[in-house]
Amino acid sequence: MIIRHKDPAAPKSHEITPESVYLKRRELMMLGGLAGLFSAMPAWAREVKAVDEDASRPRWLKEQVARAVDGAPDTDEALTPYSDVTQYNNFYEFGTGKTDPAENAHTLKTDPWTVTVAGEVEKPGEYALEDLLKGLALEERIYRLRCVEAWSMVIPWVGVPLASLLKRLQPTSKAKYVAFTSLADPDQMSGVRSPFSGIDWPYREGLRLDEAMHPLTLMAVGLYGRTLPNQNGAPFRLVVPWKYGFKSIKSIVRIELTDTMPETTWNMLAPEEYGFYANVNPAVDHPRWSQSRERRLPNSFFDPNWVPTRPFNGYEEVASLYKGMDLSMFY
Repeated sequence: MIIRHKDPAAPKSHEITPESVYLKRRELMMLGGLAGLFSAMPAWAREVKAVDEDASRPRWLKEQVARAVDGAPDTDEALTPYSDVTQYNNFYEFGTGKTDPAENAHTLKTDPWTVTVAGEVEKPGEYALEDLLKGLALEERIYRLRCVEAWSMVIPWVGVPLASLLKRLQPTSKAKYVAFTSLADPDQMSGVRSPFSGIDWPYREGLRLDEAMHPLTLMAVGLYGRTLPNQNGAPFRLVVPWKYGFKSIKSIVRIELTDTMPETTWNMLAPEEYGFYANVNPAVDHPRWSQSRERRLPNSFFDPNWVPTRPFNGYEEVASLYKGMDLSMFY
């Protein structure tokens, strides 16, 4: 495992400073000294252990996440505290409130987990998650997450580049898009059985094949050095850091390669508000609010912690994917 030794930018006085604590914790784990020093750790580190230690996670997944190596890009921005990352979520399968997923997602069963691979691919089939990831090196990548609702976080994800997975599955020459489908089980997911969600389940998302193959696109199985909490999309989710957060579909059970643009949930619900591409663009406002700035969590009513929004969420290296496109039309 490669350990970062960066000196992160100093946070504001009201913020928890999780990055240094997190990196120190990883060093202690490597040295085998975590148990003896746990009582001396700060409250944030104790909270991580208490919240994220889930006996239902399979050993193979815990071990792979623990062995994750450093990935690129990195950032000097302060990480969003674990408590915010895991307690402030959009996951309508468990409710429409921001705290609903953390309160309700304990009912989700993540082991065993099967992913169906279908469509324009040489190796379709029903894959156990362990088999799908076998032999692929997991990486830790610190990405900004920008929600279309104009709030944002900085999160250390653990996962595998989607390109590595797709190369293993061998898309055919007809493949132009990748479609994803989430689990939608009313027995496990209170939001799915609710008549008030307004969503035609299951939740669906999609990428153009070149977007899916871009080195930044990640299939995440962990965050903060541990397996994904249920409310964050366990056990297998997409992370596309230059797009609004609703593109990063959670709890994936189906991946299909297609030759036509797939239907996506929010685009079907409100196409005038949520386009297929959903690239972060401060120059294109949502019909009901500005996208020129965002609230970086943690924040409060008296200190909203506004930061300017950057094109492609600051990941300008993806701009070449959209050369010649009118990004106000293809939003």
